[in-house]
Amino acid sequence: MIETLVAFAILLLLAFARVPIALAMLIVGVAAFATKRGIAPALEQLALTTFAAGINYELSVIPLFILMGNFVARAGMSQELFRAAYTFIGHWRGGLAMSTIVACAGFGAICGSSVATAATMTRVAYPPMKKLGYSDKLAASVIAAGGTLGILIPPSTIMVIYGIMTETNIGKLFAAGVLPGILAVLLLCLAVQYVIWRDPKSGPPGARSSWAERLVAVKDIWGVVLLFIVSIGGIYGGIFTATEGAGVGAFGAFIFALARRSLTWRILFEVLVESARTTSMLFMILIGALVFANYINFTSMPTDLTDFVKRFEIHPIMVIVAICAIYVLLGTAMEELSMILLTVPVFFPLVMGLGFDPVWFGILVVVVVEIGLISPPVGMNLFVITS
Repeated sequence: MIETLVAFAILLLLAFARVPIALAMLIVGVAAFATKRGIAPALEQLALTTFAAGINYELSVIPLFILMGNFVARAGMSQELFRAAYTFIGHWRGGLAMSTIVACAGFGAICGSSVATAATMTRVAYPPMKKLGYSDKLAASVIAAGGTLGILIPPSTIMVIYGIMTETNIGKLFAAGVLPGILAVLLLCLAVQYVIWRDPKSGPPGARSSWAERLVAVKDIWGVVLLFIVSIGGIYGGIFTATEGAGVGAFGAFIFALARRSLTWRILFEVLVESARTTSMLFMILIGALVFANYINFTSMPTDLTDFVKRFEIHPIMVIVAICAIYVLLGTAMEELSMILLTVPVFFPLVMGLGFDPVWFGILVVVVVEIGLISPPVGMNLFVITS
């Protein structure tokens, strides 16, 4: 137990020293395993883990969803989502801000990444809000909070990783994320109204759109709706596996981008390179986390935590509260994938030992990770928007 806590402490020190999180987990995982078993077994474990991650069929869902999101962004669908939401509620006070939240939810439904949603919607929504006279504080916070919906509303790369790591059904995780996602959109819109009530000048109303303009705007987003219904609906209905659904979605997004003549050979090359770069980054983090997780599983830490909770008769809900607090603290300095990969091998056996449902815990983790992504002093979404 003590050795594992020391390993965690060293890992966090390396992370705060600006060592890339993938490299930090890799270094600590290999070094810690080497102290237990020797350098040769540690290097052998590193090679086997890297090979296993590279050939894992289920993990191919990640680059496919990334590719789908990039094609959608190039096809201009993010702007259309924002425009459609604006035509209906843009004339209200704070209407542009609420339109941004709705557009973030729509883009998250075809992207699966919080950071990517925040980055895309900053380019789409920040200039109109600034032009209309919105306060920087409200404009930035709305995009940051709305961007977190990218990992809650399916498809979500975080849910995919969680499902693979814990052997939880990915389709059930996706289905379980829909209602919390809708609820989050409504509550964020209420938060905007509260801010406007306190400071009416922070979010002035925009121009009212006619019903003809609204119908045109709604008609423009049929591609997004169709992609979601076909890819995610196919997964829900058991027609596709998650990987097949991602492949269908990526191909559909490619066809839409091609039909809209938004793809040239140069842009197609850029999309493929960008998708490959993002995938490589995620897999580097994944491999580093798996190496570190193998060391955690080799030790007795998960069992020790469960025994500790049972020995002192700590209420299961208090354990969940403590886990949530840890995620919020980690979220101030880490992006979502690193947090999930680093902590799930430790927390999941403990939570299952307390009798909680794995799907429920998965959604809870995603929601709390969202909070961490916009929590000071850092918050990854805030960092992305500032950039």
